[in-house]
Amino acid sequence: MIDPMIGMPQGLEWLVILAIVVLVFGAAKLPDLARSSGQALRIFKTETKGLRDEDDAEKTPEQRELEARNQAADPTPGGEVRNETSGEVLRERRDDTTA
Repeated sequence: MIDPMIGMPQGLEWLVILAIVVLVFGAAKLPDLARSSGQALRIFKTETKGLRDEDDAEKTPEQRELEARNQAADPTPGGEVRNETSGEVLRERRDDTTA
C-alpha cells in the first residue's frame, strides 16, 4: 500500500522552505504578502458566489417553478429523469458541487 505522506515536507524541510521564503521576500514583506494573499482569496470567493447568484437571478419565475417541480418529483438517484413509458433517461441533472 502506498503511504499518502510520501512527498509531503516534514519538519526540517519546512524550516528550509521558510528560510528560502524569508530570503526571497524579506522578513518585513512577509506580513504584507500574507495580507494581500488573504484579500485576493476573499475577493475570489465573493466573485464566485456572485456568479452563482447571477445564474439564479437570470431565471424566470416559470423556470424556477419548473425546476422546483422537477426536483420534487425526481424519484431516481443521481438526478436522472426517466420517461415513464420507455424508461429511457431524458436528461441528467448536475449539481455545482463537483467539477
